[in-house]
Amino acid sequence: MQSKTLRRGILAAAASLAVAATVGFAVATYADLTPWKDYQVSDAVYQVTTVKVDAGMTDAYLEGLKKTWFASMEVQKKLGYIEDYKLYRSDLPQSGEFNYLLVVKFKNTADLAPSKAKYEAFMKEWGESRMNESRDLAQKTYPTMRKITGQYDFREVTLK
Repeated sequence: MQSKTLRRGILAAAASLAVAATVGFAVATYADLTPWKDYQVSDAVYQVTTVKVDAGMTDAYLEGLKKTWFASMEVQKKLGYIEDYKLYRSDLPQSGEFNYLLVVKFKNTADLAPSKAKYEAFMKEWGESRMNESRDLAQKTYPTMRKITGQYDFREVTLK
């Protein structure tokens, strides 16, 4: 008797899932949005790097970022290469694949392209001594306290 009830329950659940999947598919096939009419994708590009900082290493990591990433972002912002930058930290630092987001906002895709002139202007402003310090932190210190888990380019989508 119990196995019949259990079997009926399983069949009912499977039928419900099949109906839900069919309804979900039907709704998806009727979505006919038109770019620029129904929604717009921004010209701005947000480059997001996900980082997993080891437990107990947050303060050391932030101290290094202040000397390297934040300082270089300020130079790039001053030179007009980026619009903005942000650092985000998870309130649940030990859950998931990452616990920090480093976000850089570029005006458009063209600003991501390599440029010898931009590089030379940045290096002139950044300086050789800061470059050496940054290289040491990036090559020797950071690998002992964090892991870069991904890098992504995003654009904002605005629905009308």
